[in-house]
Amino acid sequence: MTVTLLRLPNSWLTVSKDFRQIYELQYCILSNLLDYNSSLVAPYERPALSKGYLLPEAAARLPSFHTCVGANEERLTPKWYKEHGVELVLGTGVKSADVKRKTLLTTTGETISYKFLIIATGARALKLEEFGVNGSDAENVCYLRDISDANRLVNAIQSSPGGNAVVIGGGYIGMECAASLVINKINVTMVFPEAHCMARLLTPKIASYYEEYYKSRGVKFIKGTVLSSFDFDSNGKVTDVTLRDGTKLSVDMVVVGIGIRPNTGLFEGQLTLEKGGIKVNGMFQSSNSSVYAIGDVAAFPVKAFGEKRRLEHVDSARKSAKHAVSSIMEPDKTGEFDYIPFFYSRVFTLSWQFYGDNAGEVVYYGDLSASGSTFGAYWVNKGHVVGAFLEGGTREEYEAIAKTTTLRPAVEDLTELERQGLGFAVAVSQKPVALPPPIEVSGSTSGLLLEKPLYAWHATAGVVLAASIAAFAYFYGKRRRRW
Repeated sequence: MTVTLLRLPNSWLTVSKDFRQIYELQYCILSNLLDYNSSLVAPYERPALSKGYLLPEAAARLPSFHTCVGANEERLTPKWYKEHGVELVLGTGVKSADVKRKTLLTTTGETISYKFLIIATGARALKLEEFGVNGSDAENVCYLRDISDANRLVNAIQSSPGGNAVVIGGGYIGMECAASLVINKINVTMVFPEAHCMARLLTPKIASYYEEYYKSRGVKFIKGTVLSSFDFDSNGKVTDVTLRDGTKLSVDMVVVGIGIRPNTGLFEGQLTLEKGGIKVNGMFQSSNSSVYAIGDVAAFPVKAFGEKRRLEHVDSARKSAKHAVSSIMEPDKTGEFDYIPFFYSRVFTLSWQFYGDNAGEVVYYGDLSASGSTFGAYWVNKGHVVGAFLEGGTREEYEAIAKTTTLRPAVEDLTELERQGLGFAVAVSQKPVALPPPIEVSGSTSGLLLEKPLYAWHATAGVVLAASIAAFAYFYGKRRRRW
């Protein structure tokens, strides 16, 4: 495993009397350690890669998205680490880890001892070969996980003006890359096995809205099938794509976005794993008390839903990093992580946000048939709103659905909820709402019963957190709308 290793002074827990300073220092550094093919680049934020980096004009480039610019905090350029006494070791391989002895062995033979280890190894992109298809090494087959991948994709775009691209996968990467390709005047065909795009998050009705918009921009969809094989020319470039249903497409480039897998290899057999990642408690502490895990690789308890989840999104990575560091530095003052899942995307002129869980009955509102309209949905499970989605909202409206999802208000009449639409969330956000009873965590998770009552100040804290998330997403989008 090739990592970007951040090695702090031996007295890193007391390096500064200013708690806020060291708190943010640890959060920012430890929230983004891994970069496979760009190991000579200091940590940066990945969202720009599928948005601003691929644009033909005013494209995003480092240092504009070095950590932690997306959180509206101090930008951590390579110079920043040196000025703050942090040793940034780039391009160093970690050969093995021994959590019992608290040591790491690098590929150069150096043994690194630690008092606390924070695993922020993230995830790797799944390759076609793992599904029986060869060709990932062809120069016009592209993935998108790091800057090296992004540069390869930009080169493919620039060498194929007006060409044909096939995007394999209908998730985040597939949808955002397809939009960028269209903006670069590339003809795009999307191929995925599901019945609709973003199947893990969006309902068929919501997905249909985005698919119709993409079609209006020239994107073609082939659903319900997968890639079978490639044809190559004498130079090893892919010329044709054959699908399992027999369809054959001529291509100038292929973009693959078929999912990720957490990087747990160094710790398998040493730490308890769950949901494909490293199992942690509400303090992000693993089965070994000296080892913490954050971001994509961590399976942590989501208190609101009473189960452990592994979330693949930058917002979760940022906040889990902060909480893990706080847990190490001030364990007596740090409670269990209380987080409402948050996802967002921006493609073309569209922009949506989602909070909570997509479980239960779905109640839609707004006009899903008109391009550029504002619409949304609530998910109601066991009589409470547990999730909310909104496309084309204002800052205040996004804040309202964030608060509503945090408070999980009771709903008795789904028809009335549909009638009120977005107004329901606005009303809830302006009036305190009692939280539902505590949820028993199933045996497959932490095995704890959340017995303590949730007092009003808990709800207020949750509202403030959710509102801050919504505000960040709005301002981040406004400042980077061109992405």
